[in-house]
This record gives sequence, structure tokens and C-alpha cells, in this order.
Amino acid sequence: MDTLLTFIQAHTEYAHWIIFGALLLAGFNIPVSEDGMLFISALLAKNSPEHLPQLFLGVYMGAFISDLICYSIGRYLGPKIAHTRFFSNWVPDERINKIHAYYERYGIATLIIGRFIPFGVRNGLFLTAGLGQMSFVKFFFSDLFACTLSSVTFFYIYYHYGQTVIDAVKQANTTLFIIVLFAVVVFYMRSRKRKE
Repeated sequence: MDTLLTFIQAHTEYAHWIIFGALLLAGFNIPVSEDGMLFISALLAKNSPEHLPQLFLGVYMGAFISDLICYSIGRYLGPKIAHTRFFSNWVPDERINKIHAYYERYGIATLIIGRFIPFGVRNGLFLTAGLGQMSFVKFFFSDLFACTLSSVTFFYIYYHYGQTVIDAVKQANTTLFIIVLFAVVVFYMRSRKRKE
């Protein structure tokens, strides 16, 4: 992260393109931190206010298009992968149908909450939204809203409070991840008991 920050700071006039490109890679599940890119963009914008619009636009559009890429992989490559022997044993058709029904019922709320959870949860949500055949239009507008909300919120916080808030945000993200993980486990255990 420090190396990337140093490189980007040395090329501030191209930083928005570098950040945009890095986030596109995240759409292909290459581990690029959206939170890290938001922090770097906000920090650079604070130090070079003349680049603020390009930096925000680069990180925002990179995050949003990355989500669309991830969704598309799930939607168009997912069904082909789902019928391979390995994947069909791991994720049977019944589970894919449940994912589809879940997104139809809770899709927008799931995407909004999921955008604030790091550690690969976002990409998992986008892949399963595509795999579950969530409507592209519904995904597009739900994610547009969720991405706008999270990008504006984090960019604003990082821009105005910088390094002093990054540790608190990391702690909050970790706590949120643990709470969501616990809720998923409880939900799974209850649904198994109902079947018995």
C-alpha cells in the first residue's frame, strides 16, 4: 500500500487514471482494496485540491464499473461454471435458486449493507447477484445508489479527517464484518433446524 501511495503521489496528474484502472482489476477479483483507493484519493485531493474532482470521479467510477464487471462474471460465466462437476457439487442448483429468491426479496438492502463490508464480501455479493440472475437493471440502480452512498461517505471522511480516522474505520469495518458473519451463521443454523 505504501509503495502504491508513493507511486501515485509521484504521478498526481495521472493518479485518477491509476486508481480507476486498479479498481477495474478488483472487478476481476484481483485483490485491490476499494477502501485503500478511497483513502489514497482523498489524501491526494487534500494535498492537491485542484485534482479533487478527477480523483473522486476516478475512484467512484472505478468502484462502480468494478461492481458491474464482477456482477457480469457471475451472470454470464457463472452458469457455465455452475454446471462443471466440481462447482455443481459445491453449489447445487437448489442453492443457486435460493440465492436468486433472496436477492429478489432483499436485493437492494443486501447491496447497500454489503458495500460497507470489506474483506471480499462486496465481490462475493456482486458475483452471487449475477449468478442468482438478479435483473441487470435492478442491480445497476441498486448498486449505483449503494456505491454513491459509500463512496461519498468514505471520501468525505477521509478527506476531512485523514489518517486520524483510518484506524477507527478499519476497526468499525472489522466489527461490522464479525457481526454480519455471526448473523449469517445464526441464520444458517436456524434454517437447518427448520428442515430437520
